[in-house]
Amino acid sequence: MPQRKPKPARTTPLPPDEEPLPPPPDKDPCRRRRHDAATHLLRGTCYGLGTGIVSLAVWWIQQHP
Repeated sequence: MPQRKPKPARTTPLPPDEEPLPPPPDKDPCRRRRHDAATHLLRGTCYGLGTGIVSLAVWWIQQHP
């Protein structure tokens, strides 16, 4: 099979009718904050569980030489 040549990179700016549109505004302004809060809560929970598991493993190793 012949190999396809990659398309050259576009070096000129997009014409006004082809410019990407900005994302639509959120209907609920609190939605982003709730999402961020849930993400931080999940991250904190994961860090806490990981720390607890490692601590228990270290303690168990110290108790069983």
